[in-house]
Formats: sequence, structure tokens, C-alpha cells
Amino acid sequence: MKSLKENFQKAHILIIGSGIIGKFNALELSELGFQITIVDPFQRKNSSNAALGLLMGNMYQKRKGRSWSLRKQSIELWPKWLELLQKFNNEVNIVKPLIQLTTNEETFKKLEKFINLINDQDLKILEKDSILIKNISKAFEAKNIKGMISFKDGRINPVSLLRTLDTYLKNKKVNCLEDEIIKIKKLNKQWIASSRAKKEIKSDVIILCNSLNTIDLIDNISHDIRLKPVLGQAIEIGINDQEVDLLSLPKHFNINGKNIIPISKNKLIIGSTEEYSTDPEKNIFQELTSFLDKQPSWLVKGHITKKWYGIRSKPEGEPSPIMKNFKNGLLICTGFYKNGILLAPACSKWVSSEIKNYLS
Repeated sequence: MKSLKENFQKAHILIIGSGIIGKFNALELSELGFQITIVDPFQRKNSSNAALGLLMGNMYQKRKGRSWSLRKQSIELWPKWLELLQKFNNEVNIVKPLIQLTTNEETFKKLEKFINLINDQDLKILEKDSILIKNISKAFEAKNIKGMISFKDGRINPVSLLRTLDTYLKNKKVNCLEDEIIKIKKLNKQWIASSRAKKEIKSDVIILCNSLNTIDLIDNISHDIRLKPVLGQAIEIGINDQEVDLLSLPKHFNINGKNIIPISKNKLIIGSTEEYSTDPEKNIFQELTSFLDKQPSWLVKGHITKKWYGIRSKPEGEPSPIMKNFKNGLLICTGFYKNGILLAPACSKWVSSEIKNYLS
């Protein structure tokens, strides 16, 4: 009788979608000895390339249920994966802490109640007399900013992370194809995936990590999965104000739902994932900079030096993300909405467990 290890080494797994989730699944499964192929027509242009990399796990306020369980597991798993990735890039890391701010008193009261209730030493309230708040309030010319700080949460550079994952997977001899799978079918005990380039790829297991396109490939299977598009947008803004030094601000923070990342003395990134659309706002500068009642003068005079966006998917009628096993060698991991990078470790752990059970 063949050992499990021999079965794994002979099994071929096809991953459709090369974003963070697809790459993390490939990483986890390659560590177990599986033969892996990743297929994506837009290897360099998927939605993960629009991520800003802010990992809001420990500051998640709902401390029960599936969403919290996935976050908690990922928080625990991230150090292991960083250790592996740092063999190929010692600069890839989670830069902590993370700050969440609001100008809404009701929202602040909820944050305050949450922190008092859970009594977590890694979470602290930031009143407006805090030195961090004073610096932010002064720079943004606002008086009513308050919030919380998480010493367990932070930011990982998504561009650096994706490149490091690519290097890791290349070292593991994972096969990456720039093509589009347009049809999948089960034939006897194997899956056959047909591509737009008229290739047929045989595999023992298929994992769908291709966001909105997932539905197109499973329309002939009984399911109730519905996804809607969510637009994630970001802009890099250059300012020309000698009195403002953006590097005096925290490395990354969130104000009223907008993620802010100062990258030099006179440049910062602002981004968000809020629009249920596939078309970027024409007036993107106004859309992303209107997070305060009154914009600071230096921001009003700022100019876009770079802009980018990505289309994510969000489940309709059920929580995010969708992690589903059809029990026939077909798994779905999609609909991560804002949390793809954060939840990637927990997702890949679930995938590997399901596949090991299926092939055992």
C-alpha cells in the first residue's frame, strides 16, 4: 500500500487564480510535496496587486464566529510563513502597530467599549491628547480625531510579498501558466481543465481562487454561490508644502475608512475598498480624500502621481470569504473582499487539510 507521502508526490493540483490566495495555497501545498500548476491570464494584474497590505486582525471587533476564528488562526500562522519567506527576502515583514481613527463620536464610543470589554493589552485607546493623535490632528488640521492602536496588527508591503511568493514558488518548481481556464469537467477520477489557448490540463484536484470568474466555471454544478464586484482603489499623492513632513506621521493608519500610508516627506498613499462597481470613479481624488469634514490645505493642493485599482469579489447572502469543498476534488476559495492577505494563511491551512483528507 502506498504511503500518504507517495500519494501526495504523485498528485497534481491545479490552482486557478494567481493572487495572494492562489499563491499561498500553492506555497502550503508545495511544502507538502504536491505537484502544483497555477493558471491565470493576468499574472501581474490581478486584484491582489491593488492591495495596500493593512492587516486588521486583532482589532476586529466581533470576537466570535467564523470570521474571528479565521482571523485568529491567521494571526497565529503568519509568523511561520514570514520565517519561510524571509529565506528569500529578509525584508518581507509585518510592520507594526496599526492605528484606526475616527472623527465620529458614536464610532469612538464603540471602540472604547470594545477595548474595555476584551481587556487586551495589545489594544489601546488613543484619546485626542495622545502624542500620536496630536501629530495627525496637526497635519490634517482636524480637532476631533480619536481611535485605537493595535500592537499585533500592522502592514505588509503587498508588492514585496507577491514578488517573494513568486521567488519561493519558482524555487519549489511550481508551474505558472499565463492562460485562462474556460471550462472544467470531471472525467472518471481526474479533472480536465480546458484553456483559451486550447490546452488541456489534467489534475487530481482543482482549487478555484479566481474571484468573480469562479461562477463561470461552476455554472454546470449545483450551487448557490453569488458574488458581486467590489472596487478597490488607491492613489499616490504628491504635495508641495514645506511646513508638512508626512514622515512625521505613523507609518500607516486608517481615518474614517480610508487607509493612509506616508511613503516620503511629500508623498502618501490613500486607498479604500468601498464601491460596488467595476469602473473606477472619474473623480478619484475627491472620492479618496474626502474623509474629513474639511480637507487640510496641503491635501487640497496635492496632485495624483500614481493611481491603480483592482476588482475584488464579495459574497451575497453569506459571510466572506467563501471556502467550499464540493467533495469531488473541487475546492473554492474566493470572496475575500478586503481580507485576502490577512486570511491567506488560514485559507491555505484549510485547503491543505481538505485535500489531504480527499486523497487519503
